[in-house]
Amino acid sequence: MLGRAYNESVTRQKIRPGTVRRIFPYARPYRWLMAALLTITAISSTTSIAGPLLLAVIIDDGILARRIAVVFWLTVVTVGITLLGSVFSYLSGWASARIGMGLTYDLRNEVYKHIQEQPLAFFTRSTTGSLVSRLNSDVVGAQQALTGLLTSTLGTVVTLVLTLVAMFALSWQITIVGLAVAPLFVFPSRLVGKRLQRFTRERMQRTAAMTSLMQERFNVSGAMLAKLYGRPEDEASLFEARSGALRDMSMVASVYGNGFGILMSTLTSFVSASVFGLGALLVIRHDFKLGTLIALSALLGRLIGPIQQLSGLQVSVLTTLVSFDRVFEVLDLKPVVAERPGAYPIPSTGTAPEIEFDHVSFRYPTASEVTLPSLESLTLARPENPDDAVVLQDVSFRAPSGKLTALVGLSGAGKTTITHLVPRLYDPGSGTVRIGGHDLRDVTSESVRDTVGVVTQDAYLFHDTIRENLLYARPGATEAELIEACQAARIWDLISSLPNGLDTVAGNRGYRLSGGEKQRVAIARLLLKAPRVVVLDEATAHLDSESEAAIQRALKIALLGRTSLVIAHRLSTIRDADQILVVNAGRITERGTHEELLAAGGLYEELYRTQFARQAQGEEPAGPARASGQDGPVINVGFSSPI
Repeated sequence: MLGRAYNESVTRQKIRPGTVRRIFPYARPYRWLMAALLTITAISSTTSIAGPLLLAVIIDDGILARRIAVVFWLTVVTVGITLLGSVFSYLSGWASARIGMGLTYDLRNEVYKHIQEQPLAFFTRSTTGSLVSRLNSDVVGAQQALTGLLTSTLGTVVTLVLTLVAMFALSWQITIVGLAVAPLFVFPSRLVGKRLQRFTRERMQRTAAMTSLMQERFNVSGAMLAKLYGRPEDEASLFEARSGALRDMSMVASVYGNGFGILMSTLTSFVSASVFGLGALLVIRHDFKLGTLIALSALLGRLIGPIQQLSGLQVSVLTTLVSFDRVFEVLDLKPVVAERPGAYPIPSTGTAPEIEFDHVSFRYPTASEVTLPSLESLTLARPENPDDAVVLQDVSFRAPSGKLTALVGLSGAGKTTITHLVPRLYDPGSGTVRIGGHDLRDVTSESVRDTVGVVTQDAYLFHDTIRENLLYARPGATEAELIEACQAARIWDLISSLPNGLDTVAGNRGYRLSGGEKQRVAIARLLLKAPRVVVLDEATAHLDSESEAAIQRALKIALLGRTSLVIAHRLSTIRDADQILVVNAGRITERGTHEELLAAGGLYEELYRTQFARQAQGEEPAGPARASGQDGPVINVGFSSPI
């Protein structure tokens, strides 16, 4: 019921005011080509009127008068005009395609870039299929409809005007009859137009829903989940339901469209027969010649066609506006994080910069702030209360230059949110985040990306070669630099043993590599980037002891001389951190060294003793190696101060 109500609300949306006005700037770069296209179209439409008029002369002054020379030369002229019309039709098609492909290129690039600027919350609340649909179906539909309207509308108007002039010159009586029946072609279009607009919008939504399902099930994680839980029948039924919904809506739209076409064809046949019968009586009465009647019959077809097209213009315009409206809906999303005018780069020289949080409070954007009104993912979004969504409250701390600062705390305390603010994935609601004394809102996004490097808990690799995944961090890196980074990340031995080495395809999300191997590739990517600030979000949380040991050794190199902010899962790994911050319910409740926090007897001491008990009972791995001379389960594997 919720999904049905949502679909109704979406498909009955009206085109937003100003949509038509916003289309013109996208057409402006092609204005001269459009002018040429319209000129060619007008000439082509003019040549189409010459044929019936020449046919009348051939019949009356050539065939019936038995004048062979007239028939021959007028036939040659007719063939020439036909060939000329074909040339202009080809040029019109070329210009239309050039404009259309250029418009598609411009729109698609702008939409893609704008989507990339959206916050992470946008992607967590939007289905991939919906976004892909905006880039594919909607953009292509918009350009096809626009270029089609340009050519067909002008051609239709020119043809209609010239046809009326020619018909009035031949017989004003038959022309009046033809115009009298014109309203018969207008009323059906008004009746069908709005319904076809609604059907077009809903078909787009259902296509996006089916695409989303396929993309979710066809990636490695989705396919594995489906196989592990053994629900092929349910999966097939779900796909059949969405595919069936698309089929049903396409069927309804097709029935309406075909019915509209059949009605128009029936009316055309009725009018043609009536006019031809009237014309035959006039010929029999010698009011005008046979050739004139045949020419009028041909011209009548050219009159009804434009009237029919103009009567259906509303349908075409509304369909075009639906596609443009959906594209503009994406472009109207305001980026949560935007670069200010006059932003300057963070200085790239000197020591590793300090990180400072100054009375920072933050809540994640609500669905209404970061999603499109027509995305079907909103049907699943629960109501949100912004007052209850505060994640960080008055957080203040400094991560000293070149030192390691660790964040610990219970799940959901706000640790990951802190690490999201450092590379400016979000801006704080209040307070200030600084790097090297510079407010991140005042500096360029590029300099933030160059300064801060992040390795997340779930390292992501593109479905490309290992080489390309590494070069993503530094496109100009040499072969020697790639190898050096892989050696420092303790992954080169594995890569060099592969048949294709660095040119081995990592697979979808890197699934051809183990978890530890992916993490080490991610660390190699970080080292290749060589940032002065490193953020680690539980980079070793779910690895086995052997993989963790290798990654810890790689991280020891990665953190050397850099300002580091690390979320720790196993507290033993950050025993030698220069500073440990305990995050609890969005606040920094404790801070100090390992020994100081244990002596304070607060939450850190409780968490540490709990892990100690679990390790003693064998419920949690003790780590990759035990530090000599330490009591209990304390492990020291490399998260020591790099200075």
